[in-house]
Amino acid sequence: MAYTARFKVWRGDAGSGELADFDVEVNDGEVVLDVIHRLQATQAGDLAVRWNCKAGKCGSCSAEVNGRPRLLCMTRMNLFAEDETVTVTPLRAFPIIRDLVTDVSFNYTKAREVPAFAPPPDVAPGDYRMAQVDVERSQEFRKCIECFLCQNTCHVIRDHEENKPAFAGPRLFIRVAELEMHPLDTGERRAQAQEELGLGMCNITKCCTEVCPEGIKITDNAIIPMKERVVDVKYDPVTRWISGLIRRR
Repeated sequence: MAYTARFKVWRGDAGSGELADFDVEVNDGEVVLDVIHRLQATQAGDLAVRWNCKAGKCGSCSAEVNGRPRLLCMTRMNLFAEDETVTVTPLRAFPIIRDLVTDVSFNYTKAREVPAFAPPPDVAPGDYRMAQVDVERSQEFRKCIECFLCQNTCHVIRDHEENKPAFAGPRLFIRVAELEMHPLDTGERRAQAQEELGLGMCNITKCCTEVCPEGIKITDNAIIPMKERVVDVKYDPVTRWISGLIRRR
């Protein structure tokens, strides 16, 4: 049955803004994005919201609902009591363009800093061979839809804007982990992960894993293994001693 819900939606731009109150009709089976679209159609025609597939696969409709980073199209209204106020705000970690739309170009800038897949030069593309276990290991990371909820909830950049130049964030860490664990990739990515992408700044609170709509175990399967690989080459005393001997020769 339909009911009327109280919504608070952030309206404004990079200069200023505030939460605006709306009473909006909600029908059975609807998600927050449905209500936002009804709000656009009936009360706020100029409300800016980014969306595309409405199926949880494009990552476009990322926002914060009652303070939690979510996809609007995958957040069902039956999660909230009928008399509960639903507050929808833009992603906090990124600059606001207008209303619920933020500038997430930071993530694409950081993505360009990660070198592309580098296969062995003597192996033609059609001749690539991998064990099934290796395929499955990195397949999890390829499920990422780049909604950037993990980036938004990571307190290293969410609460410290000054960290952004030196910290790539969890979305890029799973990209580096995917390539580092790929048996056909010849690139050396461990030093870059530590020294340029800020892997050491992550204190593995698992907040990124908690908000991932694809269920990727970002912390356990990507960040922690990458930290272990970095330790092997950067801090292991035997490795450093052998490296020192080689350099002296």
